Amino acid sequence: MQTDDSRHTRGSRDAWLEAAFELLLESGVDSVRILPLAKRLNLSRTSFYWFFKDREALLAALVERWREKNTLGLAGQTEAYAETISEAILNVFDCWLNPALFDSQLEFAMRSWALQSNEVSHEIETADKTRIDALTRMFTRFGHDELAANVRGRTIYLTQIGYISMNSQESLEVRMQRIPSYVEIFTGQVPQQRELRRFYSRHDYQLPGG
Repeated sequence: MQTDDSRHTRGSRDAWLEAAFELLLESGVDSVRILPLAKRLNLSRTSFYWFFKDREALLAALVERWREKNTLGLAGQTEAYAETISEAILNVFDCWLNPALFDSQLEFAMRSWALQSNEVSHEIETADKTRIDALTRMFTRFGHDELAANVRGRTIYLTQIGYISMNSQESLEVRMQRIPSYVEIFTGQVPQQRELRRFYSRHDYQLPGG
């Protein structure tokens, strides 16, 4: 059992992971090394080994946490309750506005890392397939045939990955104003005002004049 004193001198597994994520986001995977992490946490280098066998084990843990957060977060939103396909799409759009569901900065960092690592590139390919499959199932649930569902799911996903990969920046107001048109393009249906109001409310946003 880890005592309060040992936690103070060794930190915790989560603390090491969070620090590693910070370095990954700030400077890329090459900066994620044991000594810089120890300095950031003001801990001894040897305390790292209470939680991870080596740097490779830490990097594997980073990949696992990314998978759990972004892939499971997106897949979960495709399965959230919705009465219409428009409402289902708005549930997915929550991911693009709520880092607790899908962290776009982390996604960008992981895709940058994949350019240097075949193993991480494979993880990205697997995640892409899992996410597109989840979006496809969402569309089939609302009556689309398999091919159309897959094309629509791919269109939504690749559009957002394009935003992330290009590091595209939009103000919240601009993005919210575009939401109804995105829903219509992706689904072929105009979203209902009550659906949009619920979506805007979830993100503490009110359209000007609304």
